[in-house]
Amino acid sequence: MTGAVASAPVLSIGLIFALMQQPAGSEPASAVCAAAVSAAVDGNTAVEGYSAEQLKNAAAIINAGERLDLPARGQMISVMVALGESGLRVLDHGDGPGPDSRGLFQQRDNGAWGSYEDRMDPAVSATNFIRALQRVDGWELLEPTLAANRVQRNADPYHYEKFWPASVKIVEAISDEDISLEGSGCGVIGSAGVGDDLPWKDAPTWRQVGVNDASTSPLGLYNRECVDFALWRVNQQLGSTSAPFRLHNSTFRPDGKNLGSALTWKDGWNAKGWPTGSTPRAGAIVWYAPGTGGADPTFGHVAVVKEVRDDGTFIEEGYNGNPAPNNHTYYTRTVNNAAPNAFLYLPAQEEKK
Repeated sequence: MTGAVASAPVLSIGLIFALMQQPAGSEPASAVCAAAVSAAVDGNTAVEGYSAEQLKNAAAIINAGERLDLPARGQMISVMVALGESGLRVLDHGDGPGPDSRGLFQQRDNGAWGSYEDRMDPAVSATNFIRALQRVDGWELLEPTLAANRVQRNADPYHYEKFWPASVKIVEAISDEDISLEGSGCGVIGSAGVGDDLPWKDAPTWRQVGVNDASTSPLGLYNRECVDFALWRVNQQLGSTSAPFRLHNSTFRPDGKNLGSALTWKDGWNAKGWPTGSTPRAGAIVWYAPGTGGADPTFGHVAVVKEVRDDGTFIEEGYNGNPAPNNHTYYTRTVNNAAPNAFLYLPAQEEKK
């Protein structure tokens, strides 16, 4: 038995089905770190709901990103911002908060975005936006709307969220190659993976082979426990998908203590100085204190937010959340936002106020 494992087997079964509203299937992750693409628009190019002018401007943004070696995710963020600021039109006017704003990105006349001609030129204004995005530390790990807000500094950091699906649609439609939506080794906060993708999902549990190396995962936790899957998902979001993993049970905390069972995960987050809160965010860890909502009375339970819905619920995914004989397996369910005790965020995530 490796010393990095919690001192007692980590159990987290039997969350009461009152939390469940309906089963949830697996869905592919949102656009991530495919390489930069280029785009070409001609008279035959069509995307429902968008004019030739809008698609031409989107192509200018995409190609500016390609010249600056911006990954496809960044190109989608750039198109998303132009959708949110100007509807992909080169506007020769601003608005109340920014009467001097101009162009696709509504860039201000403050010296940071070049001349009037620069701001009105789709390629130049896109280049200036992208260079600013690339200067944002860890932009790849932010939700698209938050990455955009770090550049634009608009009052509502979630303003662009509703334009993300359209941006993905446009970039995919007019780019020169297929864009992978399932990741390519680049960590993206909020990218919840693709269903039951735990690499050792068929490994034996401690109940099957005892408490020993055979029942211990590469993360230093017992195979197929709730904490094992949750730490896999955290590593995955940070771009660590193979050994040696970036985060391990024995190395997660800076004070040398094990991350341990679900019981101690919030303490582990606090020891690391990572944020916690009461609002679900895609990719956040869902933390249940012992006995909460039917969680194990000794160890509690952890899971992962797969998707946040508009009706006050979220899709939870994890392992070992069902009673035997379906324990130690992958599950998803719909949970009320108020059911868990806390949500544990990765450092690049921000709680929606």
